[in-house]
Amino acid sequence: MTVNLAMATIVGSAIFPLAIRLMWGKMVAEWGALGGWMAAAFIVGTVWCLNHGLATPMITQTGAWVDQGLAAGVGIWVGAVLTGDKVKPSLPIIACAVIGGILGGWLLSLFL
Repeated sequence: MTVNLAMATIVGSAIFPLAIRLMWGKMVAEWGALGGWMAAAFIVGTVWCLNHGLATPMITQTGAWVDQGLAAGVGIWVGAVLTGDKVKPSLPIIACAVIGGILGGWLLSLFL
């Protein structure tokens, strides 16, 4: 992977949690549950198209496949910690997410 591709991947990965933190809560506050569904469609869909769907995508898959959800999870967690949230209460949730990801990957490996 070249330096340019690495930088584009980092920026593309950072756009997703940034968009979630900036827009998702406001859409839910304004439109309720429908706002959550709209945020899921518009934010996730738009960022996915930006990162993967263009003729020259921001994120080029050259190695191990990493889900966009990982970028969202890490970005939102880091953002929450930087704004003053506590780390210790989040550790059991992170452990469960890692275990779930491992089990999900193992389950998919049985069929793919």
